[in-house]
Amino acid sequence: MSVEVEESSASIAVARRAESSERSGALSTVVRDVRLLLIALWLGGAVFFSAAVAPSVFSVLRARDVPYANEAAGTIVTRTLSILNTGGFIIALLLLASAFLFRQGVKRRAFITETVSLVVVAIATGVGQWVIAARMLSLRAAMGQPIDDVAADNPLRISFNSLHEFSVAALGLAIIAAAVALLVIANRGRKAEVRG
Repeated sequence: MSVEVEESSASIAVARRAESSERSGALSTVVRDVRLLLIALWLGGAVFFSAAVAPSVFSVLRARDVPYANEAAGTIVTRTLSILNTGGFIIALLLLASAFLFRQGVKRRAFITETVSLVVVAIATGVGQWVIAARMLSLRAAMGQPIDDVAADNPLRISFNSLHEFSVAALGLAIIAAAVALLVIANRGRKAEVRG
């Protein structure tokens, strides 16, 4: 009788461990999918902003001969870029934290690549938002008039244009790093499905 009870207890323990492992695997899958979704959404938004939104705003307002078209377009792009940069910064930090929490079973090289890529996204979007964009806004305020009325050889306008190039480069770098992170996260998921 006691042998049967011990065997029954052992089989219950094994079943509980299997159930716990199943729940842990399901949680890992959900977290991995959410991580993939977040980086894909940000990357898609960043590419769409760079390739469609920013150029379209400037070209449409200029084509319609809107007074102070560059000032208006710049304001729209600045607000949109602010959302994009802040979102990229927050998403990169969340993905970094979750990369460390769910590191088990990830090869060292893939983990380092993912981590470095996400750090680059966080730094590029953070610098783009709180350093470059902030300085550009202060330059626009210092000009004291719409940017359309400021001469191209004005030192403030020259500095502004230079910072604009840095802003484009920072976002471009963040996009490349996010694409690398996306591929690594997706590859991690594919390998987990093969193992499972």
